[in-house]
Amino acid sequence: MEQEKIARINALARKAKSPEGLTEAEATEQAALRREYLDACKRSLTAQLDNTVIQYPDGTRRPLKRRK
Repeated sequence: MEQEKIARINALARKAKSPEGLTEAEATEQAALRREYLDACKRSLTAQLDNTVIQYPDGTRRPLKRRK
């Protein structure tokens, strides 16, 4: 995710905590940006786990299996 979008998420979070709050359009934008950020984090974690292998003491290596 681009740094500009992360900065915008943080700016909206600060504004939401202020006395003026967020407008309805800003709240919608914040929700969309947060969803995009979470989806990017999930994709990153999934990719990392897909490339993880377990090495046993006897030297064999096996990739992690996905649970259903």
